[in-house]
Amino acid sequence: MRPNVLLITVDQMRADCLHFLGHPVIETPNLDNLARTGVAYTSAYTATPSCVPARAAILTGMSQQNHGRVGYEDKVPWSYEHTMPGEFAKAGYHTQCVGKMHVYPTRNLCGFHNIVLHDGYMHYNRDRSRSTANEWWDQTDDYISWLKERAGSQQDIMDHGLDCNASTVARPWHLEEALHPTNWAVTQSIDFLRRRDPSKPFFLWTSFVRPHAPLDPPQAFLDLYDGIDLPEPPIGDWARLDDPDRDGLNPTTGRGIVNKRMRQKSLAAYYALITHIDNQIGRLMNALYEFGVSNDTIILFTSDHGDLMGDHLLYKKILAYEGSAKVPLILNDPTGKLGLVRGKQVDRIVELRDIMPTLLEASDVPIPTTVDGSSIIPLGTHAGTSEWRTYIHGEHAYGELSYHYLTDGKVKYFWYSQTGEEQLFDLQVDPQELCNLVKSAERAELLNCWKDRLILELTGREEGYTDGVSLIVGMTPQSCLQHLRTAAASHPVAGR
Repeated sequence: MRPNVLLITVDQMRADCLHFLGHPVIETPNLDNLARTGVAYTSAYTATPSCVPARAAILTGMSQQNHGRVGYEDKVPWSYEHTMPGEFAKAGYHTQCVGKMHVYPTRNLCGFHNIVLHDGYMHYNRDRSRSTANEWWDQTDDYISWLKERAGSQQDIMDHGLDCNASTVARPWHLEEALHPTNWAVTQSIDFLRRRDPSKPFFLWTSFVRPHAPLDPPQAFLDLYDGIDLPEPPIGDWARLDDPDRDGLNPTTGRGIVNKRMRQKSLAAYYALITHIDNQIGRLMNALYEFGVSNDTIILFTSDHGDLMGDHLLYKKILAYEGSAKVPLILNDPTGKLGLVRGKQVDRIVELRDIMPTLLEASDVPIPTTVDGSSIIPLGTHAGTSEWRTYIHGEHAYGELSYHYLTDGKVKYFWYSQTGEEQLFDLQVDPQELCNLVKSAERAELLNCWKDRLILELTGREEGYTDGVSLIVGMTPQSCLQHLRTAAASHPVAGR
């Protein structure tokens, strides 16, 4: 029988927040062990670092140009012909998602047989003035119904007063640990192992909402980081050092000056949420053993994007600096059928679109022709592969800060499409992106090489970013490309 597949994703976890990669503070023993006995891909990125487009890449295996989501926009229907769970289901797998999907309509199965849903705080279906009754949070979110049954009908996950996008404020979880969304995701995943069809292999996606804000770890995990020295944020020579509008006083800001004590507390809570997830992953690993499937379940762990957490006085995600765009990615194969080298670290550039073809290949399931990604399995073997992409192109519509970026994991080039600002970083000697090399005469040839690559990537794009010879500043960015809007319009949502 084909192997079982467990995809574990977290939301907003930086690539550097893993002990086995040398982080000086964080504790991640279960993830360390998955890497020790599997393969870690140390140059893994998300092309479009926010939840919706990143998850489109995971679910479809497409580049952002083809899945059409090049910025963050809710309520655009998902109507893709081929999805990873859909292909597993067609191949005879029992498929289940637990946790965050962040698709539309909210309960769109996207090819799964079933979902047990918790997307976190979703603004559009918490706002009852903008949503229909069948979109309201308490009608669509399984975790909220579960929580009210166990903790009381008046309980809400937002009762602690934190905001779902607050990267600068933190406090302990206000209920017992077993009721935390992280514990719930594993509880429901274990329940799927109990009730799955044993005659079929399974594809289970355990999708955690944390360490995305609110920064609300259980007290026991917050205590692990209380009173210890935490890393200071890198501040690049290009960073804006003033805060004339006092944006740092807004807990949901994307930038600004935050007092050191507040930042230290929020960073401690962020690390604590990751350690809490790691602890619960250990619980899930125990369940795989108890159900007798630990030796024939391939596991892939990753995040949809990171969090800048004060790097360069920036917070949250979207801007594709390393803290935001670079993600952890571990592939573990206890079956041995994939030929992975235990403990290997791969520095070739990989992207979230590679997850679908990787897991389908690992399971001998055909890969649809719509997939743009490539299986990363060969990179983790003794033989490796000489044929691999040179770089990736990423982007995000973000108002005046809309940008495109290119990286091969060793060099990164930015072009801000509304201002024409450029940045060039040598990640091999400057992994924290402290020094912008755009004005370095010695790097002029390198800069022009990367600019030419971006022109090639953007040639023919509907926004008109280039005429094929030069980059054109000030063209209106789109959060969704027209082909996606056309497809969405042909699949109207019932009742809308």
